Amino acid sequence: MSVVPRASASDWPIPPEGGWTADDLDRLPNLPPHTELIDGSLVFVGPQTVFHARAVDFFNWQLQSVAPADLEVVREFTIDIDRQNRPEPDVVVVREDVVDDLQQTRFPAAAVVLAIQVVSEDSVSRDRETKPVKYARAKIPHYWRVENEKGRAAVHAFELEHTTGAYTSVGIFRERMKVDVPFPVDLDLTQIKARRAPNP
Repeated sequence: MSVVPRASASDWPIPPEGGWTADDLDRLPNLPPHTELIDGSLVFVGPQTVFHARAVDFFNWQLQSVAPADLEVVREFTIDIDRQNRPEPDVVVVREDVVDDLQQTRFPAAAVVLAIQVVSEDSVSRDRETKPVKYARAKIPHYWRVENEKGRAAVHAFELEHTTGAYTSVGIFRERMKVDVPFPVDLDLTQIKARRAPNP
């Protein structure tokens, strides 16, 4: 039986009055990978599942292959929504003109065309409730939420309705996803599997 050492209080960052800010993510030492800032609080991400990793890889590569030249597709990169919110979509499509420095650590939300979240056990409420509201307020035009339905992907696609400032569903896609916005894609979602097919 292994014993996990208890962390002392001094090992954890102590939030300042009013909470952390978007700039703090770049300054705080020793944060775990993929730490997000939600409402001034640091959010640490749990271990990835194989489904999650394969879904992120799939959308990253598939969208890179069809995105117009003025757009860039990046995986697991934070976006600035406001002073207290710097979430990290699993895949983000941004205007190419904001990708101008190999040392940059975030993109402005105003440059984001599409944010994709692959739902994990520890992120269900954030991906279904918290993040879509924040992305809509930041006027990100498209949001896709990818769910694991018994080892198969189901993509819930949303588009910003400008008169209400909220997302409206444009469909739930299983097996095949064919849409024209934010650019034309025709995706075979059956390629995202929890288990690889055996070699013939």
